[in-house]
Order: sequence, then structure tokens, then C-alpha cells
Amino acid sequence: MSDRRIELALRRGELRARCARQREDLAQSAWPIESALAGVDRLLAAGRWVKANPKPVAAFALALLAARPARAWRWAKRSFFLWRGWRSLKKRFTES
Repeated sequence: MSDRRIELALRRGELRARCARQREDLAQSAWPIESALAGVDRLLAAGRWVKANPKPVAAFALALLAARPARAWRWAKRSFFLWRGWRSLKKRFTES
């Protein structure tokens, strides 16, 4: 093997080791973001479930309304404002 090939093989090994260390460092420093994104993923999955299963959600809402009308009204207001805020954020981020 020529000297040049040996040098290139050594350099390649060094670069691979450096990349492995950088991947480990990135994985360790990114875990807080990963846990936050996991929470967002769970919320999005819940939203998809609600969208795919409107009948159980409506039945739950009617049961809540029948059991406690004042509490149901409070939750309806909160839900409306959350929904409106979500739409506003979604619109802002999809336009930019």
C-alpha cells in the first residue's frame, strides 16, 4: 500500500471517530428538546384521535354537559380559546 493510501486511511479513521464523538455530544445535549417534542407528538396524536373519533368525544361532552352544566360551559370557553389560539399560531407559522 502506498504512503498516501495509508495516510488517507488513518485520516478517515480519525474523522469517523470525531463524528462518533460529535453524535454522542449532540445526543446528550438534545435530550431536553427531545422530551418536549415527545410531548408535542402526544398532543398531536390525541388531536388526530379526536378528529378520527368524533362520536365518543361528542358523547363525553354531552355527558359532561348533563352532569355539570356550569363546569361544561367553563371547559367549552377554555377549549374555544385554546382552539382559536392554535389556529392563530398555525396560521402564523404556515405563512412564514
